[in-house]
Amino acid sequence: MAAVSPSGEAVPLKTLAPLAVQHLLVMITGPISSVFLVAHALDLDADSSARLLAAFFLVSAIGTAFQSTGFLRVGARLPFVMLPGGAVVVLFIQIAQRTDARTASGAVVLTGLACFALAPVFLRIVRFFPPLVLGVMVIVIGVNLLRITAQLVAGPAGSAEPSSLWLMAATIVLTVVLFRFLRGGWRRVAVLLGMVGGMLLGFATGQLGEITGGPVFAWPQPFPFGVPHFDLLATVPMLLFAIGAMAEATGQTVLNAEAVGTPVDRKRHIGGTIRGDAVASLLSGAFGGPVMVTSGENVGIVRITRVRSRYVTLGTAVLLAVIAFLAPVARLINAVPAAVVCGTGLVVFGMITGLGVKMLREVDFGQDGNLMVATAALVAGLLPVVAPDLYQALPPSPGLILGSGVTMAALVGVLGNLLFSARAPE
Repeated sequence: MAAVSPSGEAVPLKTLAPLAVQHLLVMITGPISSVFLVAHALDLDADSSARLLAAFFLVSAIGTAFQSTGFLRVGARLPFVMLPGGAVVVLFIQIAQRTDARTASGAVVLTGLACFALAPVFLRIVRFFPPLVLGVMVIVIGVNLLRITAQLVAGPAGSAEPSSLWLMAATIVLTVVLFRFLRGGWRRVAVLLGMVGGMLLGFATGQLGEITGGPVFAWPQPFPFGVPHFDLLATVPMLLFAIGAMAEATGQTVLNAEAVGTPVDRKRHIGGTIRGDAVASLLSGAFGGPVMVTSGENVGIVRITRVRSRYVTLGTAVLLAVIAFLAPVARLINAVPAAVVCGTGLVVFGMITGLGVKMLREVDFGQDGNLMVATAALVAGLLPVVAPDLYQALPPSPGLILGSGVTMAALVGVLGNLLFSARAPE
């Protein structure tokens, strides 16, 4: 009888259920924050935002199921959880604002198709995205997310009400305090608990939105912005980011395989992860969402709990699917005050910026070439963030490329790294 892989071990329901819930709690702020950012940027009404949130949960459920089961060799067959990439939300919003939401959805679909069809090619291209390039990209993404998140509470006028400012600050302080004093797996849900605490403060001060009324069940709506429009040029920023995301997914797959005690098969596991990301992204584009990625935080849960079975994350997929069809859950989340979402987002996206800095710690800045490449990439990437109208007078095509901080950071970083290196990075 063949030995059962550690990731395929059966887990009793009394153990599986609480761990599946823990995985859910760790990842749930990702879809919530992403929906609030997209809804705010595209000026969606409450009903549209609730349906979009339901769709995000459903796509996360399907993507998690694929990664956990490896059905038809789509997915790594490892305990992975998928969620809308908080980083790539920036690109989705930028494309939607410079063109329209249909084009942004089309860019996600094209990216998913490209990643699925060209996975073996991308695995070779990934070597041109060393920590120097990825670190700068992540910093630019984090700063951009911070800017967009701050606009949630600032509003069109650009100035927040005092009541919103103190609620935002209280949410941030509560989250930091919880993270400081909670232990073990509880620390990983500090962000979610901070949001819940902010909601309670919002309720106590009359800032919580309407929750009651409406149907019990929700039906995620495909093509919420209309039939996707395909524009290859508009897709370039997302494709460049996807290559960097594959490098990150490669590292996460290796860590996950090590955590469950499974020897890494490059084609089976890493290729499966990329194909799983691609299929989930295709579905996300059809439902109006951004590119989907695997969650590094959930890999951390596997390492902490030492429960290696992929059936646990499959249980998380079931929970996500159930939540997607429960309208009261979407209404409750949609009722969270913008100040609370802003406070939570500033913590989450501040962490993303910090991760970029952490990645750059692996770089030897004693070499002048590395310092110059990082400097040039940061300048090119941050200019569109700090001066959004800088390229407004240019024609749409070059303006779309130059106006994407992530794209410019990637292009300048890769080209600069090649220029200062004797040979391409191994």
